[in-house]
Amino acid sequence: MSNKTDSNLYTILFAIGMVVVVGTLLAFTASSLKDRITENERLEKQQNILYAMGVNENEGNSANFVSTEKAPELFDQYIEKQLVITNGTNAVENDNAYLIDVKKEQAKAKDGGERQLPLFVGKKDGEKFYIAPIRGKGLWDAIWAYVALDKNMVIQGAYFDHKGETPGLGANIKERFFMDDFIGEHLMKDGAFKGITVSKSNADPTNIDKVDHEVDAIAGATITGDGVAAMIKKDLALYVPYFKTLNN
Repeated sequence: MSNKTDSNLYTILFAIGMVVVVGTLLAFTASSLKDRITENERLEKQQNILYAMGVNENEGNSANFVSTEKAPELFDQYIEKQLVITNGTNAVENDNAYLIDVKKEQAKAKDGGERQLPLFVGKKDGEKFYIAPIRGKGLWDAIWAYVALDKNMVIQGAYFDHKGETPGLGANIKERFFMDDFIGEHLMKDGAFKGITVSKSNADPTNIDKVDHEVDAIAGATITGDGVAAMIKKDLALYVPYFKTLNN
């Protein structure tokens, strides 16, 4: 006589039971950690924004955020207001602008919807900074950045990150030697948006020329570099109408 546990029905019921139990546990865990995850995302965004405008703990060649303990206080200290821009020039203050998901806004725009553009206005050492979050595609997956600009769209600082670029190659977009090259670079030329090219043939490897609209590429990371350039040209160009209002 065969054991009941050897039957196909038992196996199916057992599998269904395990799926229900594991699914319930995962749902409970996700629900219980939701507030913590949201808080961690908020702190990370604050660190990114502060880093871009030069509020960081960099030492030597290493790139370091301010600590999560300091981030909320420093964010309140340096960020004067958060804006949401629509229709090019319509800017409304919104203290929850940092919660806007750039990826979802990009998808919304592709479907013909109105895209919201978050912009963070900060002040440091008497200078104003306008920090914009942008997002694009690298070699393997998503790349993103926070770029700090002055009112003329000259880059004052940047923080780049990625989801899955190759270590030692494309992943180096988050290293200081690459990010610091963007400081001082002009995005505009003769009143029109030009952007920045990450160039393998850049004739200015020490990056002295800040109006050539080029920075030196990372060796072995051509596609990631092209993704950075495309991300800058595609997303930061959307802010041009607003920045033009700052100079009228």
